[in-house]
Amino acid sequence: MKQLNFFTLLIFILTIFGCKSYTVPVDSFQEQMIKGNNANLKKVEINNPLIGFNDNIKYYSNSLSGINVFDKKGNMLYLENSPSIEMRVTLKNEKKRIFYFDTVYIENDSLKGSQSRFIPKIREIAIKDIVKIELQDGGKKFSYQ
Repeated sequence: MKQLNFFTLLIFILTIFGCKSYTVPVDSFQEQMIKGNNANLKKVEINNPLIGFNDNIKYYSNSLSGINVFDKKGNMLYLENSPSIEMRVTLKNEKKRIFYFDTVYIENDSLKGSQSRFIPKIREIAIKDIVKIELQDGGKKFSYQ
């Protein structure tokens, strides 16, 4: 039982102090995605961090070099795009969806993107249903090849 409490505490501490989280207002996100010409998806290749798998992972990425975000103190920062940036979207119904930021793009009035590097399925959400967008570097050892 003590071991379980230790792991619970460790996960809690890592969650609070491990990753910096940033927010971007929905309208600003939409504007930056459109200005960044996100319709031009490019084929990219990243390393496969799983041990024993030598094949790289290939997928289509947006063409953004980065995005303006706000830290917890309200300071604007520029977050560079990378394969390890994760995006958490909170919907009006309080459900949350996770995407890899370099896979998201806007088409018509919808946000589209992938939730997994290993299962290439595109998920779609109506922009009008989004109330909050958060980004963070998940610390995963993905890098472009």
